[in-house]
Amino acid sequence: MIDSEDRLYLEQAQLFASVSLESVGHLLGNCQQRNLERGEHLLEPGAPNSHLYLILEGELRVYPDDRSLPERAVFGPGDCVGEMSLLDSPPAPALVLAAKDTRLVAVPHEVLWAMVDCSHGVARNLLAIMSGRMRNANLALINSQSRSLEFEQAASVDALTGLHNRRWLLEAYPRAIARCDRDSQPACLLIADIDHFKRFNDRFGHLTGDVVLRRVSRQLADGLRVQDLIARHGGEEFLILLPQSSPIQSLQIAERLRELVAANCTLVTEDVVEAVTVSCGVAEMEPGETLTELTARADAALKRAKDNGRDRVELALREGR
Repeated sequence: MIDSEDRLYLEQAQLFASVSLESVGHLLGNCQQRNLERGEHLLEPGAPNSHLYLILEGELRVYPDDRSLPERAVFGPGDCVGEMSLLDSPPAPALVLAAKDTRLVAVPHEVLWAMVDCSHGVARNLLAIMSGRMRNANLALINSQSRSLEFEQAASVDALTGLHNRRWLLEAYPRAIARCDRDSQPACLLIADIDHFKRFNDRFGHLTGDVVLRRVSRQLADGLRVQDLIARHGGEEFLILLPQSSPIQSLQIAERLRELVAANCTLVTEDVVEAVTVSCGVAEMEPGETLTELTARADAALKRAKDNGRDRVELALREGR
């Protein structure tokens, strides 16, 4: 039964805001008081629930699955829990437990619906409570998805250059290659490698080497078309996939990139001006070829560019030549 002291607490409840308890007083007699000890569970995930619980004193916490995870919400006197079970009587979606010794009023769903019929104020307040819960749940979902996207992006982006990293490359390039192969579209792989990069690190230090990497990566990215894909493969090496590109077009792109780096990445210190250049190897995709096979041929072309004096572009030889 609800005594006079509990009625004073109920008058502060959100469900009865701006509502005279006299209008629903005859229904409160069908509600029971319930006491929870600290740590006791009120609702379990997946368990049926047929009550709305109004908190008189204490504190309830809502957890997504179990107590080992961070709480989703904290409720105190005047708040309620269990209202979402009114919608087609779904099982409780979360764990609700008492964070302190807590006193509640358990309102059966049929009694709550009767209160709604008796009082427009209760109906309005219940609608506000439920819409607020849904809004907060949607915001939590959006925030969770945003964090997931941020983590996913962080895992696929090279922190130093801002380009995609090798992990992303190994997922994205095979799909793009397969698409070009399926559509009978040409594609080429370009490997660009900074010439004498170890010398920059040894002579000027790794911080200066990082500056060179960032400058080169920016010029390479700026010199590409919308459909081209670029990633830092590791160290001073960059892999660039050129979909819908013939060997002639790809060689032209590689030359443009080489010229951009040579023109815009010169390293100037207090006592020296050091040219920064790249060597490039280009390989045309052959039908059915894997990324590993295509990379190996582009890498062989890159080695020839290095052997032939650096700061140049070489095209991979076709099989059998």
